[in-house]
Amino acid sequence: MNKLPLKEQAHGEIERIFRILLPQNGLAVREEQITLCHAMLDTLLQNNIALCDAGVGIGKTYAYLTACILLKKFAPHGPAGSQPVVVSTSSVALQDAIIGEYIPFLSRIFLENRIIPKPIRAMVRKGKERFVCDARLSQRLEAVKDKKKNAEQMKALLSLRSYYDLDAVTGLSEFDRRQVCVPKVCEKTCPLRNACRYHQYLKEARSAEIFVQICNHNYLLADAAHRLQEMRPLLNDYRALVIDEAHKLPDAARQMYGQSLSAEDFRELCDLLAKEKYILSSQRLKEKFTALLGAMCRGELLEEAQRTAFILTPDREAALRDCLSLLRQLQKQLAPHLPRWLLYRLGTTEQALGLFFTGDRRYILYIQYDRDGSPSLCAASREMPEQLRRALWLKDIPAILTSGTLMAGGSFDRTRQLMGLSVNQRLEDFIAVSPFNYEENCLLYIPDNLPRAQMGSEKEAKCLAEQICRLVEATHGHTLVLFTSYSLMGAVYNQVKDRLSFPLMEVWRHSQDVIHRFKQAQNAVLFAAGSCWEGVDFPGDMVSSLIIVRLPFPVPDPISEAEREQYPTLQDYIKTVVIPDMQVKLRQGFGRAIRTETDTCVVSILDHRAAPGQRYHQAVLETLPNLRLTRKIEDIEDFIRAKKGPDYFMS
Repeated sequence: MNKLPLKEQAHGEIERIFRILLPQNGLAVREEQITLCHAMLDTLLQNNIALCDAGVGIGKTYAYLTACILLKKFAPHGPAGSQPVVVSTSSVALQDAIIGEYIPFLSRIFLENRIIPKPIRAMVRKGKERFVCDARLSQRLEAVKDKKKNAEQMKALLSLRSYYDLDAVTGLSEFDRRQVCVPKVCEKTCPLRNACRYHQYLKEARSAEIFVQICNHNYLLADAAHRLQEMRPLLNDYRALVIDEAHKLPDAARQMYGQSLSAEDFRELCDLLAKEKYILSSQRLKEKFTALLGAMCRGELLEEAQRTAFILTPDREAALRDCLSLLRQLQKQLAPHLPRWLLYRLGTTEQALGLFFTGDRRYILYIQYDRDGSPSLCAASREMPEQLRRALWLKDIPAILTSGTLMAGGSFDRTRQLMGLSVNQRLEDFIAVSPFNYEENCLLYIPDNLPRAQMGSEKEAKCLAEQICRLVEATHGHTLVLFTSYSLMGAVYNQVKDRLSFPLMEVWRHSQDVIHRFKQAQNAVLFAAGSCWEGVDFPGDMVSSLIIVRLPFPVPDPISEAEREQYPTLQDYIKTVVIPDMQVKLRQGFGRAIRTETDTCVVSILDHRAAPGQRYHQAVLETLPNLRLTRKIEDIEDFIRAKKGPDYFMS
């Protein structure tokens, strides 16, 4: 019988798992991963909150899942003994990997070696709008059975008889998705209420057999809001919380604690009224909403999506007054007749519009314009860090927040401030440095002869095109070029498209087809912006040259202007907010370069402000791992020749 204290036994199991069992099943021993798992387990056992900055290649997912499983084994007693852990992520891809790869892999190994007595069971928790309502599906199929419908869309609708998760079905139109998803409020009179697949899913999710509950950040915050308002929680009571991709939590919080109303929201509300047979009310409301949108429209196509401060002009004030008056009137008149959820929708729309009519100072009010000029009314909470603090950190529950970009310039200060953790007494920090040999496998190129052309000018586009063409030829393609602006990307693309001897592709927003073609081409050049700065994986030789065109400073907008007001000087704001935010984004972009131990890559930064002796050179060096730095393009050619095999240079 093992007479060691349970804590020591748990840490001993970590050593056995990562040094013996996982290597026997194909994983390498990584000292940083083992140390990280020990730190995470201590956080859970001591009921603390940890910020864990884990570099690329650490294997943090195995580390925190192992820590959670050992918590269940070695601290099983007390009221929380049977409670699950919650793992919150930002991306669906990571959720799929956790439930489809990581947990089955660990569960098998731990079962075979008698670390656990039965398999670890996990479940993805999502909002009800992501699932099929069986009653609404039957109604929808009945409605379209005699109508001509796109074959792919009809196939998608029919497949929902087998799949209740809407995300598991491709080819489903957004309209059909809205028609068949579970409504915001399930009517108690529904004849299928107890038999429908969604309620069976909820019943299974609430079972004590489910140890890992996986959700996204928005769902986690929605659950916290329910608990604060003493409503029924969305998640089971949990004993520990892991927030992976934690750098995305503030974005989710801005969305959760803010308000937004788009043309699509207005149109959907009118359609819902029409569906309930209130045609005249729907038409009247549509007229008022159209007038409101017209008072905000730019009437022009934009090169970039833009945010502008909301100003209550006389025409906007009149349009808002008309909308609010009609919404109140409809709620009063239709209260006895409308479903509760639709009446609630009218109320929340009135409440959101009221913020703009009264100029509510608790919110930053702005208009979001899409590239086609379509406006959305948006209100961002000024109290987001405090709201996060009340929602998540006042509970007596241990929490691990982890990501590859929680730290900026060697400090967690900006993350603490955004997360509402600045004064938390349970907080501890942990840094797990990437095991990759960057000094050997990566070369940093920052030329010192870049002209200081006006940003956005034709001269800047020409200068960048010249540099990019030289770099692409030096590395024989295999290049990812990251832009901070779609308009600049388009201007440079037009300059280089007829000059390169390698396939050239452009990604606009979420074009997965283009990314797939780039990976297949092997030696192509990909121009990208937006979401491609993180979360896109290019292992091997396909990205052997990463070009960062500009340092990714945040674009000034009403939200950043409001934050700037909190600092005594512009210099304080730049030092405390602007530079750390740039550093986090730069780390995310740099992470596209080296994805495995054997990858080799040249990283080029073509912003003159990053050059030696310039204003932000030191901030760049603080952000990146230790690298060899060169100013000569000849060094790039030598590096590629030394690191790449003969196949790399073939077309």
